[in-house]
Amino acid sequence: MVAAAAACLPEMGSRHTPAQPKPGEPIGLVAGWGRYPLVVAAALKQRGHPVHAVGLAGHVDPQLAKLCDSFVVQGIARLGAQIRYFRRRKVRWATLAGKVFKHQVLFRRGGWLALWPDWRTIRVFFPLFVLGRKDRRDDTLLSAVVDAYAESGITMAAATDFAPQLLAPEGLLTRRPVSRAEWADVAFGWTLAREMGRLDIGQSVAVKGRAVLAVEAIEGTDAMIQRAGQLCAQGGFTVVKVAKPQQDMRFDVPTIGVGTIQTLAASGGRVLAIEAGRTIIVDQAEVVALADRYRLSIVSLIEPVDLAADPPGHR
Repeated sequence: MVAAAAACLPEMGSRHTPAQPKPGEPIGLVAGWGRYPLVVAAALKQRGHPVHAVGLAGHVDPQLAKLCDSFVVQGIARLGAQIRYFRRRKVRWATLAGKVFKHQVLFRRGGWLALWPDWRTIRVFFPLFVLGRKDRRDDTLLSAVVDAYAESGITMAAATDFAPQLLAPEGLLTRRPVSRAEWADVAFGWTLAREMGRLDIGQSVAVKGRAVLAVEAIEGTDAMIQRAGQLCAQGGFTVVKVAKPQQDMRFDVPTIGVGTIQTLAASGGRVLAIEAGRTIIVDQAEVVALADRYRLSIVSLIEPVDLAADPPGHR
């Protein structure tokens, strides 16, 4: 998969990265939870970039170290240390990949100070956490991190620029088609999920019979799906997961993987609708094979969606 990924990697450059790294230039990787950082690191190495990774403590998979030219685990609130690590290695470009469990950062005992923030972190987040000048939504927090890196001469690029093959293709990805009743739930849930994204609340919603079962907030998609299963004993519900209308592809991009499918199947869900081109599928072949084994439907749609049309795969 890595070789194929390198073959289809585009030249860097987009509305959020007007320039691009030079061939062979070192790239920094800030790695959170999950397999996504490992896939991004492998794609960067295949492209010929040295990779220097900062793994976030309590989140990163230690296997990432085997794929990188250098690797260190740093606390989430050690922003100054992370930036110095990259600067010592002549890193001018970096990317964020992997999930950060926000509730573990903001609402643990002792609050964010329990993370032992360094002075750079305090300077960046003091206006948010102490003075209350801004909210603590994902975009607000992650934009502050990106801006801090930029102040130090490090440009954050979208990880999907390095591994575009991870973005979901359009269409019905599984063998099982979507029924008309399920398609009505997709249409109903799509509008709700899009509005939730606009408000930067969450990316996913679970519905059954055009009734809302659960919406995603700080707990994450898997916990939301589990809650929907607890509330819908008959099963057969639909999960819709979309990008925000204002989605910045440098961070917080909707992501699904094998774990998402396992949770959906265990909770009694039947359909997963995602946004094509703006949702990451990690290990896509395995994800689709597992969904087929559980007789689930995964449908990937491009905005604007013709929700009045027949369901994908309908005969």
